[in-house]
Amino acid sequence: MQKVKEVSEALKRNIGQVIRGKEKQIEKIIIALLCEGHILLEDLPGTGKTTVAKALSKSLNCNFKRIQFTPDLLPTDLMGVNFYNQKAGDFIFREGPIFTNILLADEINRATPRTQSSLLECMEEAQVSIDGTTYKLDKPFLVVATQNPIETQGTFPLPEAQLDRFFMRLSMGYPEQEDEIKVLSSQTVKHPLEDLEPVISNDALIEAQARVKEVKVSEAIKTYIVQISRATRMTDQIKVGLSLRGSLAMMKAAQAVAAMEGRDYVLPDDVKKIVYDVAIHRMICKNYNVLGSDSAAREILKEILNQVEVPKEEL
Repeated sequence: MQKVKEVSEALKRNIGQVIRGKEKQIEKIIIALLCEGHILLEDLPGTGKTTVAKALSKSLNCNFKRIQFTPDLLPTDLMGVNFYNQKAGDFIFREGPIFTNILLADEINRATPRTQSSLLECMEEAQVSIDGTTYKLDKPFLVVATQNPIETQGTFPLPEAQLDRFFMRLSMGYPEQEDEIKVLSSQTVKHPLEDLEPVISNDALIEAQARVKEVKVSEAIKTYIVQISRATRMTDQIKVGLSLRGSLAMMKAAQAVAAMEGRDYVLPDDVKKIVYDVAIHRMICKNYNVLGSDSAAREILKEILNQVEVPKEEL
C-alpha cells in the first residue's frame, strides 16, 4: 500500500500546483481514479472544473480528449463511425473521442438523452459496440463530466440511471481569498498548466489500481455499508435509495481511502469520509424540488449515519 500512497501523494502535489486550496476535492478525484470510477463535477462556471481534468491528464502522461456536449451532438460524434473507403473498397471504422484515457465531457447535460445514454456502455464496461462489433477501450479510462446547476434553458437533466453510473459527484466551489490571490499571481505571465510535467506513468497507475482491490474489508465493515444502503431504501423520506452499485462504490472508495493512507484494511472512518460524495447523487427525496433535493438528501443521510451502529471490534 506504500506504493499507492506514493502515487496519490505525487498526484496531489502536482495537481495542487494548478488548483489552489482544493486539496479535499483533488483527493476525492484521485480516489475515483484509483477505483476506476467516473466523476461528475457539478458547479458554477469558472470554478476550475475543466482545469482540474486537464491537470489530472497531464500529471498521468496519458491521452486526453475534450468534447463539448451540445444539443446537436450525435452518438457517432462521440463513439465513432464506419465509413466506406472507396480506395480500400470496404468499410473502415473511424474512432471517436471516446477512445482515450481521460475524456472530459463538458456540459454533459446540454446533449440529448440519446447521446447521453451512448456513454452508459463505455462507463460501465469500458467498451463500445458499433454495428455489431465491440471495441475495448484502453486502460486507464476515466470520464470526467461537468454540468452547470444554474442553467436550465437548452439542457437535458441526466436520468437517474446515468447518474448511478458516476462513481462520485463533486463540487469544486469558489476558492478562499488567499487561494484566489495565489491563482491570480500564478497566471500573471502564463498558465501553470503549460509547465506541468507528468509524475505517474500509466503502468504505475494501473498497478496502484490493482493494489487498491487487495485492501481487506472485514465482514463487519461490509455489514455496516449494507446497513447504510438499506436504510436509504427503507426510509419514508426517500423515494429511491442506494442501489447495489452504490454499495459497491462505497466499499471501493473506502478501500482507496485506506490504501492512500498506507493501510491494507478498511476502517469505519474510511466509509464516513466518502459516503456523501458516493451516495447523495444516487438518492431521490420525496416532497422536494430539484434545487432542494441535495441538501435534503444530505440531512437524511446524516440522520442515517447517526442511527446505524458503527462496528467497534478490532479491525
